[in-house]
Amino acid sequence: MPGTGPEGVVSIVKNPKKPAQPMPLMTPTTPVTPGLSRPLAPLPRAARTATAVALLAAALTACGGSGASRPQSVSADQLSADPLTAVRNAADITGRTGSIHASTQLTTEAGDKKAAFSGTGGYDYVKRIGKLEVDIPPGAATTGKITEVVLPGIVYLQNSAAKIPEGKWVKLDVRQLPDGNLVSSGATDPASATGALRGVQKAELVASESADGLELKHYKGTLDLAKAADATGGRGADGLRMAAQTFTVKEIPYEVWLDQQGRVHKVVENFGFAGVAGSKDPKDQVKVVSTVTLADFGKPVDAVEPTADELYTLPSSAPATAPAK
Repeated sequence: MPGTGPEGVVSIVKNPKKPAQPMPLMTPTTPVTPGLSRPLAPLPRAARTATAVALLAAALTACGGSGASRPQSVSADQLSADPLTAVRNAADITGRTGSIHASTQLTTEAGDKKAAFSGTGGYDYVKRIGKLEVDIPPGAATTGKITEVVLPGIVYLQNSAAKIPEGKWVKLDVRQLPDGNLVSSGATDPASATGALRGVQKAELVASESADGLELKHYKGTLDLAKAADATGGRGADGLRMAAQTFTVKEIPYEVWLDQQGRVHKVVENFGFAGVAGSKDPKDQVKVVSTVTLADFGKPVDAVEPTADELYTLPSSAPATAPAK
C-alpha cells in the first residue's frame, strides 16, 4: 500500500531513471491509493517542494495530444483504403475537427478484484486543452468525482471528497506519474487515447458497422506507445512515453471505429502493468481496458486552465510520504 501524505492526498515523487509502477487496482473491497506500489523515502525540503506532488486518494493519474493549430474543413479528409494508414491518420484527422466531446470507461482487473470508472468531458484541439469528470465507484478509497483539466504534459486535478481547500486544484507534470496519466485518474483523456493510434503496428479491418445512422469501419490490431510518442512529439508525447516505459504489455491490443472521413468515434485500448513493482508473477499483473467514445465534432468545449491562485501546494513542512495504515 502506498503512503499517504497530508490532507488525505498521495505524495508521488518523480524518478526519471526508474519510475514506480502504477497502483494495481482500486476496488470496493480493497481500497488503494494511486501512483506508487510502495512508499518513497522522504526528500529534503527543497526537493520535496519541486518534485513531491499531491494526487487524489481514489483513482488509479494527460498528456494532451499534439492537437491541431486550427480546425480545418472535414471535407479535406477521407478514410484511407489501407487499414494501417487509416488508423495511424485517425488522431490527426480527429484533431482537425477542432474539438470533440467524449465519454470514458475504464475497468481494472487484478485476480478477482475489479473496478469500473466512467466519465464525460471533451477536448479542444485548437486551444489544446480538455476537461473530464470521472465518477468514483462505490467502496473506493474516496468518493465523489475527480475532475481533471489536461494540457500537453500537464494535468490539474480536483476531488470533491479530498481534504483540499474547496475550489483548489493540484497541478501535476505527467512525467512525475509512472503511467503518464493514461489510467491513474480513472480515464484516458481523448487526446491521449487517439494519440496512441499514431503508434499502430498492425491493423485489420474487422467489419463495416452502423451506429447512429453512420457507417463505421471497425479495425483491430496492436500499437506501440513508444512509437506513438515519437510520432506525436512535444509535451503531448510525455504521457505516452511514460506509459511505454511502465506498462508491461508492449504490444497494446486495440479496437477502433472510424467514419468515412477517418475520424475516431470509439477506441478501446488494453493496457497491462505489474501491480507489484518488478513482479512477473501472473497474480500481480493488472489488466486495464480503456474505452473512449467521441461525438459532437466541432462543438465548443468548456475547459479553462486553473489560475495560479487556484492551485493547492503541499505545505513545505509536510513529509513526502507517511506510513501506510
